[in-house]
Amino acid sequence: MSVVTVPPARPRKYLPAELALTDWASVEPYFKELQDRLLSTPEDLSRWILDRSELEAVVSEELAWRYIAMTVNTADEQAIRNYQEAVKEISPKLSVAENALNRKLVESPFSDRLDPDRFAIYLREVRKDIELFREENIPLQTDIQLKAQEYGTIFSNMTIRHGEQDLTLQQASTLLEETDRSVREKVYRQINERIGQDADKLEQLFEDLVQLRHQVGRNAGFDNYRDYKFRSLGRFDYTVQDCLDFHEAIEKTILPLEEELNRHARRQLGVDALRPWDLAVDWSGKPPLRPFGKVDELIERSIDCLARLDPSFGESLAILQEMGHLDLDSRPAKSPGGYNMPLHFTGVPFIFMNASQSIRDVQTLMHETGHAVHSLLTREYELNSAKQPTPEIAELASMTMELLTMDYWDAFFDKPEDLRRARFKQLESVIKALPWIAAIDSFQHWIYTHPGEGIVKRREAWWNVYHRFASKEVDRSGLEDYTRALWVKQLHLYEVPFYYIEYGMAQLGAIAIWMRYREEPEAAIADFTAALRLGYTRPIGEIYERAGIQFDFSVEQVRKLGAFIQEELNQLIGS
Repeated sequence: MSVVTVPPARPRKYLPAELALTDWASVEPYFKELQDRLLSTPEDLSRWILDRSELEAVVSEELAWRYIAMTVNTADEQAIRNYQEAVKEISPKLSVAENALNRKLVESPFSDRLDPDRFAIYLREVRKDIELFREENIPLQTDIQLKAQEYGTIFSNMTIRHGEQDLTLQQASTLLEETDRSVREKVYRQINERIGQDADKLEQLFEDLVQLRHQVGRNAGFDNYRDYKFRSLGRFDYTVQDCLDFHEAIEKTILPLEEELNRHARRQLGVDALRPWDLAVDWSGKPPLRPFGKVDELIERSIDCLARLDPSFGESLAILQEMGHLDLDSRPAKSPGGYNMPLHFTGVPFIFMNASQSIRDVQTLMHETGHAVHSLLTREYELNSAKQPTPEIAELASMTMELLTMDYWDAFFDKPEDLRRARFKQLESVIKALPWIAAIDSFQHWIYTHPGEGIVKRREAWWNVYHRFASKEVDRSGLEDYTRALWVKQLHLYEVPFYYIEYGMAQLGAIAIWMRYREEPEAAIADFTAALRLGYTRPIGEIYERAGIQFDFSVEQVRKLGAFIQEELNQLIGS
């Protein structure tokens, strides 16, 4: 793709073109104008909503850039101050102003006359936000955001010494793929010992977050934070019990598949006991897959891979590259993890990750590019909320992209055998991720319905939850301290509570789309793209239906999809 067409800058229709968000005072007059504006007709109200949407998109984009700047360099003190100013000074005032505008909207006699096809989902979200708003929660939310930021700072400073190099934990994790078992064990212990050095600090940080979140839920009239968060996340399409049933479905149908994979691994590796440092190595004894050298190669090959699946998918990543919206390499003083940050006014998101030359990096970039494609497909919506799908929808985009691109991973691997190994790794990760997702979600249910139990009881709860969903084929004897601290590696627990089970739901949806893609690829791609283009203008179930699948995570459906993945794995093992 030699020529990249960068989307033109969107003209502002309400705000002055030169307006920049420097502090609250720079945008407050526009919130006040919206609050004071006379709305005499349904058309006035529609225009008011779109003007408000533009204002919110511009503000949210500035706050997003401040978060990006802080995560790409946690040692940048000015970036940290800018982010903290946004959290302390801008966000609290923004919450009050938005609540006032929400009330103005629902109290308008014309709100019931708005076009339901365009505004029904938006109005549902607005009414939910009014229901949950409590002014006394604003300072608590500020404290929560600032404390959650500490998690990334702590992990960004973690390194281990290997040979003559200091490696970030992301870089060190690639050594767990090495064929020398003694190297793997040493690195595994080093990583977990390093995390253990900060375990007390991380546990106390989490305890502080739990107490703050519990108070938020109580202030809003809920018995606990879990019930509050379910409402806050807009989970209109399923219940707490549905999540508990999902955990059980994974335990009954997917965990046995993981057990079988691990038994096969132990036999292939020729070891008496499969240990945690044996889980990432290739069973064949071959050197680890290295799909790229430098990050530029990862980008170039990913664009090629995506474009062969669908030209618009490759172009999406090329646009981000052209606009400088990629930061992919791992380095010290960079936050852990990866994300696709929507930029709601520009409509061209930013991808952040920590690449370390592993197959996991290919999976991650395919995943985040799925989100980016989603953002670009919805960038023309004037209504900001239409560009903010729920996680169940958003993760369908990313999880599906991981699976659909596999047919074109020869962009990364010249040898058929390496391509086979890469595909196997991807499908193995699908099976192994689902029990972990169930464990993390189950743990959160316990945490927030037992907020007063404290750190010691929480350790016991994690121990019980972990062993419910962990493979019994992996021998963790002598590693009990590491096991007790495994959960602190999951940044979602600290930064985005209860945003995790959606990965499992969307993974099942992605498998269903991939099954269909095997039979009718063109129709599957067309329906997948059409579903993404809907953004958040329809309920979750309708969007899944537009993708040609069902929003269904019953035991029967999970078993069916698991069997399909198992058959694919068996074919790869036998080939």
